[in-house]
Amino acid sequence: MIRLLAVIERDLKKFRRNPITLAMSILMPIVYLIIIGNSFQGKLQALPLVVVNQDLGPYSRQFVDNLRAIEAGPKTFKIFFVENEKEALNKVRQGTYKAALVIPPDFSRRAIMRSSPEIGIFLDNTDAISSTTLQATVNSALASISAEYVPIRDIPGLIHLRDANLYKQVDYFQSLVPGVVIMAIFLGTLTTGAFNLVMDKFLGVDESYLLTPISKLDIVGGLIISGLLVTLIIAGIILSVSILITGIAFTRIVEQLFYIVLVVVLITLSLLCLMFVILGRFDHPRIVGILSGFMNVILFFPSGAIYPIASFPPWLKAFAKVNPEAYAVHALKSVLFKGAGLATISTDLVFLAVFAALMMTIALVTFKRTL
Repeated sequence: MIRLLAVIERDLKKFRRNPITLAMSILMPIVYLIIIGNSFQGKLQALPLVVVNQDLGPYSRQFVDNLRAIEAGPKTFKIFFVENEKEALNKVRQGTYKAALVIPPDFSRRAIMRSSPEIGIFLDNTDAISSTTLQATVNSALASISAEYVPIRDIPGLIHLRDANLYKQVDYFQSLVPGVVIMAIFLGTLTTGAFNLVMDKFLGVDESYLLTPISKLDIVGGLIISGLLVTLIIAGIILSVSILITGIAFTRIVEQLFYIVLVVVLITLSLLCLMFVILGRFDHPRIVGILSGFMNVILFFPSGAIYPIASFPPWLKAFAKVNPEAYAVHALKSVLFKGAGLATISTDLVFLAVFAALMMTIALVTFKRTL
């Protein structure tokens, strides 16, 4: 334990003497939040939409045909059908679908009688981009039906799409906060942990380890723990500033903060151990610079932080299933915006814990305490 604490203390002192690195790790994600929040746009596809059709009349069939035409053409959404309305809403709350569309039993009858027929759409509005796109697309599918039997000025006979948000309003800026926190953690793990080992090798300092009784576990564990402490401080500052900027409100602050800290700790450990596996054998900091941009692209952008995973091509969806950042983003979005509990994020927590343990094991096995 004394040897482990000595490694941690030495590593933390290095960061205290280099505050510019910490400042950049904090500043860059905030700049990202401001710039990307005002500039990023994209066309969404394959958003999962569940339909509960309780009406067998001609207008409901035509409406479903219009939805299928959009599914086959622009491919904005992918349609799933269930019979139970409660089941559909639960699946939306669990994140399986982006929205639930409910066609009531009297839809066709009211359409024929021009008695203000309505269709309900229940949106997962924590994903602002997806919910807005789905609402607009479904409205366009309804427009053609309305035009067939309702005069342009006959407002009472118009078909209405009555939307109901399942959660409090989440704007685009707020939806980026989980991604900003994950980016801050990535930058923190990139400049701590294994990176310090690379610098020690580059400067020849690591040779002094061979003259001490410090074991592989002491070196790897000490660097990871010190990196964890520094990165948690960075992530905490970024999260606090982002919440102040975007105005995110907590509904159950103690429970939500507990789960946020748990997710942040697990994703930080996962990335620190992953960096150790990748960088543990390198001995020049230039390699870290080359890999940093590459690693950020292949881990951050397929994480669902700024674009829904449901719209990815199949091969990228498969990669997202083993990307630890994807699970961290999903968990943070669920906790921050939905007030979700353990039942919703349990899969994310288990994956991150298993991933961190696996990467730690590989790091210990592959690390060489030799020249």
